[in-house]
Amino acid sequence: MPLDASRNSLVLPILGFLGERPAHAYDLATRLQERYAHLTATRSTVTTLLKSLHRNGLVSAREPGQVGNRPPRTEYELTARGISGFRAKLESGLRDSPVASIDFALAVAYLGSLPADQAVALLTARAERLAAEQAGLPSGSGAMAELHTLEHGYWSGLVSAELAWIAALVERIRSAELAWAAQPS
Repeated sequence: MPLDASRNSLVLPILGFLGERPAHAYDLATRLQERYAHLTATRSTVTTLLKSLHRNGLVSAREPGQVGNRPPRTEYELTARGISGFRAKLESGLRDSPVASIDFALAVAYLGSLPADQAVALLTARAERLAAEQAGLPSGSGAMAELHTLEHGYWSGLVSAELAWIAALVERIRSAELAWAAQPS
C-alpha cells in the first residue's frame, strides 16, 4: 500500500460506495470483491484505508453497533470533505491517470455521477493528452530492429484503443444514446 493511503486505487470505490450508503469495513470489502473481482480488497486493507480516510476527515465513524450475535462494527459515512475528495479523485482518474490503468477503469465506473457535459470535458481532455503522448512515442528507426522496439508498437496500440473507446463514449453521451442521470453541478 502506498505510504499516502489516498493514492490507493481502492479509495475511489470506497468513497463511491459510502456515497451510496453508510457501511462498515466487512460490507465494503464484500461489495468491492463482488463488483471488482480483479482487485485485491481484503477486509484488513479496507479497514486500514477507512481509518486513514477518517483521520483525514473524508469519512466519519459512527459508534460501533451490534446486530444479532455478530461482533460490533463501526459504520462509516462520507463527510462534506469526503464528497469533495471523491469528486476530485474521480476527475483526476478520468483526466490524469495513465493509459490502460486500473485508476482510469475505476473512475469510468463512476462517470455517471458527473453531469454529462463535465464527463465529456474530462474525457476530451484525457483524449487530447493521450494523443499528444502517442505523437511523442518513438516511431522506430532503421538503426534498431523492430524486434528491439516492440514495446513502442504495443504502447501505441493501447493508446489507440483507448482513444477510440473514449471517442465512441463521448459521441454516445453527446447524442444522448447513453442514458444520463447526473444533474449539472
